Amino acid sequence: MLRDEGGDGTPILLLHGLMGSARTWRRQVPWLREFGHVYTYDAPGHGRPPPASLTTEAFVEDLTRHAETIGTSTVVGHSMGSLHGWCLAAARPDLVDALVVEDIAPDFRGRTADDWAAMIRAWPQPFATEDEMVTFFGPVAGQYFADSFVRGDDGFLLHGDVSTFEAISAEWGTRHFWDEWERVEAPSLLIEGEFGITPVGQMAEMHARNRKSTYVRVPGAAHLVHDEQPEQYRAAVSEFLAPLR
Repeated sequence: MLRDEGGDGTPILLLHGLMGSARTWRRQVPWLREFGHVYTYDAPGHGRPPPASLTTEAFVEDLTRHAETIGTSTVVGHSMGSLHGWCLAAARPDLVDALVVEDIAPDFRGRTADDWAAMIRAWPQPFATEDEMVTFFGPVAGQYFADSFVRGDDGFLLHGDVSTFEAISAEWGTRHFWDEWERVEAPSLLIEGEFGITPVGQMAEMHARNRKSTYVRVPGAAHLVHDEQPEQYRAAVSEFLAPLR
């Protein structure tokens, strides 16, 4: 599920968020090619079968197999993809030379996915057109889902089971990933949206615990920083990657 997006130099591996797909990076791929050879990746359960065990370790195991085919890379993640990226960096530092973490934190314990999953199950699928999705979700999230859903005979449908997405999210409410974060040795950029999903102060604490990290909080952005504030996102990532190249 690795897609070669072109470019030259050090591999850059883009990891999408929960319910996303490789296509959600298409607006960032052109300028990221200035910094290396870009690859995108579709996580299990997102347009392809999920792993037998819906644990973070199982998803990272699949990611590792694909990362090994391109060698040491800069990993750029969003949300779930960022979590999997730093778990990869912790377990296999030889595969990650730099890391971008966007709007995700190590500890969501106590939260449940019940209301969120119920909301998804109530969505009026299928959506007949992309415009209908944009109207329903709004311009930013609408484009995200238009890039992720699959098109069937009746319209656009989720590219995975709600039960799978729910299980992935629910696991985060039962455990923390501080230990994995503190094992990351690669230089890291932490990007947090002002109105994102992370518990207050956690991404700043991530920065405090990792001397090789840089922390940027993006005003006006929610969870999809790279699409909501694309110029600020590009500036932060470019400033981080330029000296590494």
